[in-house]
Amino acid sequence: MKKWGFFVMIILLLGVGFRYFGPSSQQENKLMNEQRLVRGETATNSESNTGSNTGSNTESNTNKNSAANTVSIDITEDQVYQGDLLLVNKEYPVREESVKADIVNLFEQKDLVQGYGLLDTNIRLSKSVAQTFLKMIEDAKGDKVNNFLISSGYRDFEEQDGLYQQKGSDYALPAGYSEHNLGLSLDIGSTEAEMSTASEGKWLKENAWKHGFILRYPEDKTAITGIQYEPWHFRYVGMPHSAIMQERGFTLEEYVDFLRDNQSLLTEVDGKYYEVTYHPVSDDTAIELPAGRKYEISGNNIDGVIITME
Repeated sequence: MKKWGFFVMIILLLGVGFRYFGPSSQQENKLMNEQRLVRGETATNSESNTGSNTGSNTESNTNKNSAANTVSIDITEDQVYQGDLLLVNKEYPVREESVKADIVNLFEQKDLVQGYGLLDTNIRLSKSVAQTFLKMIEDAKGDKVNNFLISSGYRDFEEQDGLYQQKGSDYALPAGYSEHNLGLSLDIGSTEAEMSTASEGKWLKENAWKHGFILRYPEDKTAITGIQYEPWHFRYVGMPHSAIMQERGFTLEEYVDFLRDNQSLLTEVDGKYYEVTYHPVSDDTAIELPAGRKYEISGNNIDGVIITME
């Protein structure tokens, strides 16, 4: 009996061992491990795909947002020769398309001639420039400076040629090479004294820039402008350019060169922030600008455009 009991115990132990260590058990364990690996790979792939899609979507959304935040403007070659910042001198003449389109006879515009006189009845000027000049004169009145007159404004090419033939190269420029051919420049005088000593001349030298005007041919810059000192000759360039030129002591030649060399400039004038950028233009050019910002475009009369954004 004891022997039979011993054999029964051995048989039971062999059965248990076969259950845990036999071929079927190893196959079962292998299957379970494979299932774990598959589940792990699936989770990894899922995370990888999720990350990849998120990155792709983010990039796509960024591109869309970037596109939505900019506007593309087309610049034609003609625009290089139009605007308030055109450099006109012996190297860069005025083109027909450069002349301001709103030239008026001031004598016929009584609302524009208040608080100052005209040397004669034939003086012409850009209407928008005349309006700005009138505001400047009103400002000067507040400082008790009120004896202004305009002695010269816009001249067409025929008038300029006649003046050149009459006075010669010492006193006049050939047709097309004078700023007076633009409609943006004017000779301002005083009924009291010469502009170099008159209170009107002194006031303009200190305050004209606040209204977008510059003294075009300063006494200490004749080597740069190529023109002798003219305390009466003022040119409209607009804000913030007149303020920048006043602060840095630039002539228009120096300012245009500065922008071409540096490409961009940030400035603040009277609490307003401006960004001024230069863009070379070859044939037709597309330029991307931030959407929703007010901007103005002017050519430089050389090789590109200057964009002013507020």
